[in-house]
Amino acid sequence: MRRLARAAMVAAPILALGATGASADQFVRMVSGPSGGSWYPLGAKIMQVMQDNIDGVAASNTSGGGIANVKAVGGGDAEIGWTYAHTAANGYEGKGKFDKAVKDIAYFATLYPSTFQVAVPSDSKIMSFEDMKDANISPGKTGWTGTAFAESILQAYGFNFNDIKNNGGTVHYVDYTESVALMKDGHIDVFMAATSMPQASFIELNHSPGLRFIGVPEPKLTEIIKANPGYIRGAITPAAYEGVEQDIPTLGIVTSMIVSKDLPDDLVYQMMTIFWDNHAAFAEVKKTWNDVTLENALNGASVPVHPGAARYYEEKGVRPAS
Repeated sequence: MRRLARAAMVAAPILALGATGASADQFVRMVSGPSGGSWYPLGAKIMQVMQDNIDGVAASNTSGGGIANVKAVGGGDAEIGWTYAHTAANGYEGKGKFDKAVKDIAYFATLYPSTFQVAVPSDSKIMSFEDMKDANISPGKTGWTGTAFAESILQAYGFNFNDIKNNGGTVHYVDYTESVALMKDGHIDVFMAATSMPQASFIELNHSPGLRFIGVPEPKLTEIIKANPGYIRGAITPAAYEGVEQDIPTLGIVTSMIVSKDLPDDLVYQMMTIFWDNHAAFAEVKKTWNDVTLENALNGASVPVHPGAARYYEEKGVRPAS
């Protein structure tokens, strides 16, 4: 009830999908991702479908990032959020980028794998992460999981964001759209993002000025994965981007959705039904949604599953991978 009252006070100015406070019994606010990524447009469509099909619900979608979204849902500033399985686990346990445990979250669904992608202009002299110690980089906004990914990799190479600045480089904590503009104008040397593949921002930059992707070689991959439970191996593939001739090894993560544990069980059950019944509509927004499957919806579940979601999955015979 605390969250519902809080939502009623703040939702009016952020409603983006047409419902009014007068007609809504429950506000469901989603925090997704940046406008240039996959999370935001998918989130907007999901919230539209939820609002159109669940009586008494007014829905909204706003931008965010994996770490910040866990804090937003756990803190009562949103009811549903996009994140990653390992990020949700860190939040629940108060580890990593979380200075305290975030216990008011529950699992909703495992979605699709994301890939950590790092690119430089095709004519850049930067050939590896070792060459970024004094570079101008854009790793994402503070609170984004991709930014934490970047920190993990740089730490494995013996330096961090502060070292880059002290060496004369710059760190731009900006979104994908701003990163594209900065690289086109020659103001950054490196663009990093943890997102689906292919990703529109990298496609645009690959067209002009042209890109070259930087991989994470063995044994660094093993070292980083061992130090960061939840990270997995990934690859930037020739099928994703023109000019990539062979798989480029990198890191991967599993995209997930969490909800407030205080959402009513019946509402979450309804949300689950609408969510899975409209799979085709979401795939029309982003092809990566074709990788989202009901049978894998609990794979990697890293925090307690919401009772409303658990009821739905039990009825469908969905269980975590053994």
